[in-house]
Amino acid sequence: MILDFITQPTPLGDFSIAIDSAGAVVGTAFGGVEALHRRVQNAKFRRLEGEAREIRAQVSGYFEGRLRVFSLRLAPSGTPYQQRVWTALRHVAYGERQSYGVLAKTLDSSPRAVGRANATNPICLFIPCHRIVGADGSLTGYAFGEDIKRGLLELEALHALRTGAADVEHRAVG
Repeated sequence: MILDFITQPTPLGDFSIAIDSAGAVVGTAFGGVEALHRRVQNAKFRRLEGEAREIRAQVSGYFEGRLRVFSLRLAPSGTPYQQRVWTALRHVAYGERQSYGVLAKTLDSSPRAVGRANATNPICLFIPCHRIVGADGSLTGYAFGEDIKRGLLELEALHALRTGAADVEHRAVG
C-alpha cells in the first residue's frame, strides 16, 4: 500500500500525517516519516507536496487554539472493538480529561481493554487519545511520551479557558 504523507512543524515538534488515495487520514505520528512507519505498518510513503491545505490549516488552527474539533475524513484500521473505543474518544471534549475507567463504563468494557485500544490508536491528535488519563489523573502512557501528552493537555486547558467569537468549532467527519 502506498500512502501520501505530510510533515508539519508544531510547537511540540514535527507532526506527520498519512493520507490514503481517497484523501482520508489513516495514521498520524509526532515525528517524521519513520514515526509513521511504526504506526502504519506495511505501507510505503511518498511525500505530498503543495496539497493537503485543509489538513495543514486544521493542525495549525488546533495548535493556535482556534480549532477544537477536527473535521477531517479519518479511516483508522482496527478491529470492531478498537473502532468503538476510537469513536468514543472523539466524544471526549476539547480541554476535558476522562479516565480509562469512566470510558470503559460508557462502553460496558474494562479499563484494561480500553487502555489497549487507546494505545493502538493509529490517528493520534485527531482521535484524541491524549485526553484519557489514569483514575487519579496521572498521565499514564502515551505513544510519543508524557511530555507531548502533557503539552497537548496544557495547550487545550489554556485555550479552553478562552471564550468568544474567535473560537472555531468543527464537527468530526468519518
